[in-house]
Amino acid sequence: MLKSEILHPQLLGSLAQCGHKTLILIADSNYSVVTNSSPGATIVYLNFAPDMIGSPVILEKLLTYINVEKATLMASPDDFENTIEKEYQRLLPFETEYCWLQRDDFYRQAKSSDTLLVIASGETRRFANILLTVGVV
Repeated sequence: MLKSEILHPQLLGSLAQCGHKTLILIADSNYSVVTNSSPGATIVYLNFAPDMIGSPVILEKLLTYINVEKATLMASPDDFENTIEKEYQRLLPFETEYCWLQRDDFYRQAKSSDTLLVIASGETRRFANILLTVGVV
């Protein structure tokens, strides 16, 4: 029996395959993970029910296994209060680089062959999608 922050075998196996500069997408419940992800990516479905497993919880647990050097977020409208973005920034290390991409550019990046892992969350908040660039150990 594993004594770790993550017990999901497919997720653990996929994390083990991620190296420096690999991309990991945590997708909200509105994101089409099949059509807007790399064809070679492993998709792990953690979206059992709306808001059951939110993106911040997933990010918090991932950070016990990987270092993140960059976080790419989908840009939200100027008049939108993106509360989840603030949660991500509280969880990620201070030195994390941030980048915001418009929707189509975000989709193009997520479809990159560098995206090896896609995690479908139950997060219902809008603009909760985040692409993590794995850092060095």
